[in-house]
Amino acid sequence: MTAIEPRLLEVESVEKRFGGVRAVDGVSFSLAAGELTALIGPNGAGKSTLFAVIAGQHRPDAGAVRFDGRAITGLHPAAHAHRGIGRTFQTAQGFASMTVRENVQLALAARDRAVFNVARPLWSRAADAADALLARVGLAAQAQRAADDLAYGDVKRLELAIALAARPKLLLMDEPTAGMAAAERFALMDLVRAIAAETGLTVLFTEHSMEVVFGYARRVLVMSRGKLIADGAPDEVRANAAAQAAYFGEAA
Repeated sequence: MTAIEPRLLEVESVEKRFGGVRAVDGVSFSLAAGELTALIGPNGAGKSTLFAVIAGQHRPDAGAVRFDGRAITGLHPAAHAHRGIGRTFQTAQGFASMTVRENVQLALAARDRAVFNVARPLWSRAADAADALLARVGLAAQAQRAADDLAYGDVKRLELAIALAARPKLLLMDEPTAGMAAAERFALMDLVRAIAAETGLTVLFTEHSMEVVFGYARRVLVMSRGKLIADGAPDEVRANAAAQAAYFGEAA
């Protein structure tokens, strides 16, 4: 008998409406620990709204989300983060006036809920842990630079280090390679894939670069007009008639 992999994330019949628009319309899927999955679709398909529901920024109008065996529907985003859901954004997030190391130290302090402990200055904490994360994403030599001075590709690596500081079990990445040159895109996704393989991190990412999607995802979900219209291995999805009509034909 084949063992059934435990589900880390379960999305069941989720709906999210804005006025008369169903941005997410009855979407259901689950992810197992360690999966590297792409969520694709044309602009307006509902991908970012679905991410916001999973991360807690939006409360669904119907349906449920379970994470690591617990219902998380409607909980505050901070509760999602503390349970192990991390997120990066299409526009990289961080504190431009802080150094690269300080950005990661702040994320580590937030994870330990120690930001407001005035008895111990923030910058004296977790320097070694911050430097280890920076080394892992290839930014060790940039630790003392202001984040605002980083090249764009390095800003995306810093955002990854900040997300990893929370020790997520699931990382949601919203167009992680947007605005990057081809070599930078592949280097970043090589890094994400290696970290996922080493740690068992589950990654769900949206992406418009088909080279990235089919080069790195083990599984592809396709959304169109709020609905999930295809779900399978990359070759299966590439050959799916509904996915071709909704996305690949448009992108060609």
